[in-house]
Amino acid sequence: MIKWFRFTLKFQLLGHEDTKKIMIKIKSQPIKPRCEVAVPGSKSYTHRILIASALSDGVCRIENALISEDTQLTTEALRQMGIQIEAASHNQVLVYGGSGRLQPIRQRIYLGNSGTSMRLLTAVAALGPRTVTLYGSARMGQRPIQDLIDALRDIGVRVDSTNRNGCPPIKIHGGILSGGAVSINCRASSQYLSALLLIAPYVANGLDITVTEGPVSRPYVDMTVDVMAKFGVAVFREGYRRFQVVGQQTYRAGAHVVEPDGSQAGYFWAAAAICQTEIKVKEVTKISHQGDVRFAELLESMGCKMTAEPDGLAICGGDLRAGEFDMGDMPDMVPTLAVVAAFAMGTTVIKNVSHLKSKESDRLAAVVCELGKMGVDARCSDDELIVTGGAPHGAEIETYGDHRIAMSFAVAGLGAGGTIIRDERCVEKSFPNFWRVFEGLYGT
Repeated sequence: MIKWFRFTLKFQLLGHEDTKKIMIKIKSQPIKPRCEVAVPGSKSYTHRILIASALSDGVCRIENALISEDTQLTTEALRQMGIQIEAASHNQVLVYGGSGRLQPIRQRIYLGNSGTSMRLLTAVAALGPRTVTLYGSARMGQRPIQDLIDALRDIGVRVDSTNRNGCPPIKIHGGILSGGAVSINCRASSQYLSALLLIAPYVANGLDITVTEGPVSRPYVDMTVDVMAKFGVAVFREGYRRFQVVGQQTYRAGAHVVEPDGSQAGYFWAAAAICQTEIKVKEVTKISHQGDVRFAELLESMGCKMTAEPDGLAICGGDLRAGEFDMGDMPDMVPTLAVVAAFAMGTTVIKNVSHLKSKESDRLAAVVCELGKMGVDARCSDDELIVTGGAPHGAEIETYGDHRIAMSFAVAGLGAGGTIIRDERCVEKSFPNFWRVFEGLYGT
């Protein structure tokens, strides 16, 4: 049985019928003193492996692929670019690579609010012979991509922001790309760099990329390079400043397994921290290119105990203390850290987070607002989020359609009775069975 209430927002809260949005009330009963959970495959790895497979020279089998709203948007977009993709079985996907050749069958491709899909596929679309427009939700129309547009223009791509504001919709005129030397500013997103890297093997003269600023979220660049290596493509690099990819290489087809998602693991480690229990996330290891896996070490510095076991990574909660953290390499974990900080002794300073303003929501403003509803002193500046711990109380949490706000504040609800999460379905963007796994934290 589900351990919280689930009901429509029909009359109860909105004062009018709205059957599309529902909410969940988190029950404040104790969770198990020790439990194990499994999280789905990495969203970031799934996006990248799907794209590399689509550009490969044969049939690729992807195991443990994340099947969620975001990855489905990438999958469907690749299909609309002429790539055959089939579901083989549960979380298994077959991709029939086109050897770097695309034949778009649609001129307009919808990408919702998936920033990863939009940024990576803007570059991929340039490999096709036709003009393609990528567009998305209203929020997507506010998310910047100008720095990638500028870099693509420098390598010969005709590409435009149709509203001339540096945001989607994006019109890409495909054709033969000469490549060569290019500079890119990655202060807003490392995905701009990843987008260039992913198409580089199919650029006639390859790419010699210089990063002029940033990149933020550096582990995501490491993940891109890792995927390229697994497909047999060599990337020569000088730290995070210069990347060289020889042209006319080919992604080699094969079988690939997606490792569990470190970001999703973090919600359950945070639950252990707040509830002072022990939770192991199965099959997650410290040896990963995913930066978010290091969230376990961060929690250890706040007073928790971390245990690396052969079949997973466990966190045991303790007396939480505040700290000062640079989260430039773990941006997706900022809302989760802020929630943990709300239960810690002292004031936590979270730095290098300005780029969170252009995520699925303005995550800094969202966190400050929703923690305030719970009686927590939280504030933000251009590049910092400051949270003073105390005794959060329950509140009705607005999610802003942002999956990470929903999941982070669900964890907060474990320590603050009477917490309600609105629009709970937004978690389907990255973790469709989150509520089922979350339910498993409670005793039977």
